[in-house]
Order: sequence, then structure tokens, then C-alpha cells
Amino acid sequence: MLVLLPPSETKADGGDGGPLDLGALSFPELNPLRRKLIDALVDLSADVPASLAALGLSERQQDEVARNGRLWTAPTTPALRRYTGVLYDALDAGSFRKSELARAERRLAVASALFGVVRAGDPIPAYRLSGGSGVPGFGTLRSLWRPVLEPVLAEVGELVVDLRSGTYAALARVPGAVTVRVVTEDAAGRRKTVSHHNKAYKGKLAAALATSRATPSTVDGVVSVAVKAGISVERTGEHELELVTGA
Repeated sequence: MLVLLPPSETKADGGDGGPLDLGALSFPELNPLRRKLIDALVDLSADVPASLAALGLSERQQDEVARNGRLWTAPTTPALRRYTGVLYDALDAGSFRKSELARAERRLAVASALFGVVRAGDPIPAYRLSGGSGVPGFGTLRSLWRPVLEPVLAEVGELVVDLRSGTYAALARVPGAVTVRVVTEDAAGRRKTVSHHNKAYKGKLAAALATSRATPSTVDGVVSVAVKAGISVERTGEHELELVTGA
């Protein structure tokens, strides 16, 4: 089972790993495009106003541009520690036991506008590039990643649980992947999509799937793991699930 997570705009600083080595990352087929994008961001960082405009940043976020300038030299840390924010707080990888972390590193992967997709243990530097950004001279990230990333994800050969947000799901389709919609249910049984706490609930589901001793290979297996973890999940289609929260 591979659980695809969205990335986060915020990234932890520093790391105790050496500089970025593309050869140390999973899915090496993506390395040629990874290298082109990294080089482009490093070059772009020399022009701060152009970087701010391309990345959709404010003047107060110039440190993000500086991060991109150090992509080849900055320290690295495993992806699961690099990404921060609501989903990763709920995932709470820091609380995993050694055996759970080992399972999580096999099962979790993070979508990335810069790297395409990385596994949880892959060592990466801090960077700034979101799925909706554009890199001058490269067109849209969707047009770049789709023809390269879709064949790679199609060859995963195991059940894929897709928890990516729409922006990152657009970078590569994964036919047959299990998708999850977070909904709230009122006293009358009416359901509506949850937006504000969506990431937190997906983080909890990801934690359950990542650490479970069972390895689900079917949609029903995913439901079973979630329910055992106290998460209300229902199957609503061949590959669709709804995670039901309280009103």
C-alpha cells in the first residue's frame, strides 16, 4: 500500500543530512525533471523580485527565495520531518515507535511540486514551490509533471490511497486509487464536505494506515484499518471513501 500525502507550504528548517543527492531519492525516473526544476529555482533566486512574483510570495517572504538559492547545498532531512502544518501535526510521526516508523517510511509518500513525489524517508532540503506556481520558461507544473509522473505512479503495483489536495492530484492522475472525502454529518443525517479541518482528519487516517500491522490491499481493507483506529470511514463507491466526522 502506498499512501499519497499532499505537501505543505511550510517546511522545517535545517536537517542533519548532507546536501541533496538525487540518487538517494525514490523514483529515480523523475530525476531529470527534478534536476531541471532545481537548477531553474536556484537561478531564479538570484532575482528576488522575479522569484517573489513567480512563487506568489510577499516581500516579507524573501527568506523563502534564499532557501531556493541553497537547494544544492542546504542540509537535508527525511521528507516526513521536512513537511509541517496541520496534516503533519495530526500525523504525529514523532510519536511513532521504531517499528511503526519503519512501516510509515515504506507506505507514505508526499506529492511535491519540485520532486514529483518522494517517499517518507527520502532526504530533501527545505524549498518553496507550490503546485499552482509557475517557473519562468517552463510552462505549468501540471504540463511538466503529468507525462513524467503518471507512468511512474501507474507502476507502483500496490494499492494507492490518494489523500492529495486537488492542486497536487492534478499533477498526476492515478487510475484506481482510493480517494477520501472528509464530510460532516448533522443530526438529520445530512452530509457536507469539511474544508477547515480536512487536513487534520486526513493526517489521522494516514497515521492509522502507516502504522497498522495489517497491510491493506483492498478498499475494504482500508476501511477496516480506519475503523479499528476509531475513525469513521464508509465506502461510497468502487474506489471512493467518506471519512465521517461529527456535526
